[in-house]
Amino acid sequence: MRPGLMTIVLLAALSIPPAFAIDGAELLKKVDRNLQPDSYEMYRKLINIEPDGSKKEFVLYTVKKGQDKMIAVFLDPPSEKGRATLRLGENMWLYIPNVGKPLRITSLQSVVGGVFNNSDILRLDYSVEYDVESLEEQPDLYLFSLKAKTKTVSYDKLKMSVDKKALVPTTIEAYAATGMLIKTLHYKNIKDFGDGLNRPSVLETDSPLYKGYKSVMLYSKIARRQFDDEVFSLNYLPRVDELR
Repeated sequence: MRPGLMTIVLLAALSIPPAFAIDGAELLKKVDRNLQPDSYEMYRKLINIEPDGSKKEFVLYTVKKGQDKMIAVFLDPPSEKGRATLRLGENMWLYIPNVGKPLRITSLQSVVGGVFNNSDILRLDYSVEYDVESLEEQPDLYLFSLKAKTKTVSYDKLKMSVDKKALVPTTIEAYAATGMLIKTLHYKNIKDFGDGLNRPSVLETDSPLYKGYKSVMLYSKIARRQFDDEVFSLNYLPRVDELR
């Protein structure tokens, strides 16, 4: 065998990743940016559907800045109007008009009931809370296995299927540290929200822990917008509605 050919064969035999190997962490960041800008305002309707078909609906206005600041205020129903939730990193608060100072809440609680918990409603970027354990490429999908970076994250592991062309999730299975499936999120109906943002406009979730129950999140507007840091403070919670 010629020396040059021998060198090629030896290099091929080594387990050297190709230069074009997919970077899972970078790909997950792209998925995050396709779902939502770094800083934005958003309108959503949350619908809780019970086994008998009855529904309870909420309308929220939400603003986010950077990787760890988010506020959502209730616009409807009238009984909830003015309530607001604040998330700063792993810390969350609920403000109720005429009740006094904001109350501490946890990510696994739910201010709206139903299958969505507070971390679903005030969700940070997936790449902020999770590391990529593995990434599998299929003809039409990327399959991520994600592991929570800390024990304070609501779900210990996620199995995320991502549409290869649109680079947005199609389904996400959320698991506890015990390996138990907590819920499944279904992203549907990709819509053009303008300014280059094409993402699912519907998010549905169901859970084996809440058989017969389903919760749906409908997105009507997502737009890039910058906010001052003072907006994301306990003192500003009574005034969030003024941002609209």
